[in-house]
Amino acid sequence: MAVASSLKVLTSDKSKHKLNGSTKGKQLSAWEIVKISRHPQRPVFQDYLHSVFTDFVELHGDRYYGDDKAIVGGFATIGGIKVMIIGHNKGKNTEQHVERNFGMAKPEGYRKALRLMKLAQRFNLPVVTIIDTPGAFPGLEAEERGQAESIAKNITEMAALEVPVISLVIGEGGSGGALGIGVGDKIIMLSNAIYSVISPEGCASILWRDAKFAPDAAQALNLTAERLLHHEVIDEIIKEPGEGAHTDYEKIADAVKKSLVKNLKTLSAIPVDILLDKRFQKYSAMGKFAGF
Repeated sequence: MAVASSLKVLTSDKSKHKLNGSTKGKQLSAWEIVKISRHPQRPVFQDYLHSVFTDFVELHGDRYYGDDKAIVGGFATIGGIKVMIIGHNKGKNTEQHVERNFGMAKPEGYRKALRLMKLAQRFNLPVVTIIDTPGAFPGLEAEERGQAESIAKNITEMAALEVPVISLVIGEGGSGGALGIGVGDKIIMLSNAIYSVISPEGCASILWRDAKFAPDAAQALNLTAERLLHHEVIDEIIKEPGEGAHTDYEKIADAVKKSLVKNLKTLSAIPVDILLDKRFQKYSAMGKFAGF
């Protein structure tokens, strides 16, 4: 079952974008990529934290309510560059998943992230965010503590942050849960990661009242790195080794490090006023449609 669309997305020349690695090989369907992005052995934030960054000093708490373990952040160094690193923290087994709420942050997680971003601005440090979440936690207690407000405030504040911001999607980039730490000067995705306003299952349940249409929804949502690069939502794709990042931790860590260091050096050379103007232009250009 296909979803018909009467909207035509206006895109410009894609030649200015870059794909790290070859695109040769089997063309995976959107649903196959969704499944790879959720692979139980796929590297998570902690794996990249230990293999790509050094000198990590974790900072805790939002100074309002508590410390959300679904989001981890602190000072770190990458390629000799000091940064503030912030990321969704899924875990590697059932016990860790439960402890970290499957990477689904609550308001205190997003407020902690914003506190650390403001701290980075104070010390003139670039910010690197690692996105890997099915979405923000939808529970009653999260809503009571201002889930929507915390995400909205992060988006607003990140748009005006006076330091370079790079966001890297390593697995699932789900809805507002991803956007809460996803407003960057450069948005980078691993080739088998996904980034979408809603999960395929959630979309299928709304449109067709049946989650079994999730593969159709995945195709219609344009949630793959390749489609998002085409629509200029993201800026760069890091090609994964073999059948996915889970097949070679060392190789994907090396590719991620090279990409982050390159982009950090490029963005750090841009004056703040120009950086902010480019960020404004970047997000203002999204969502242009023609034809109804």
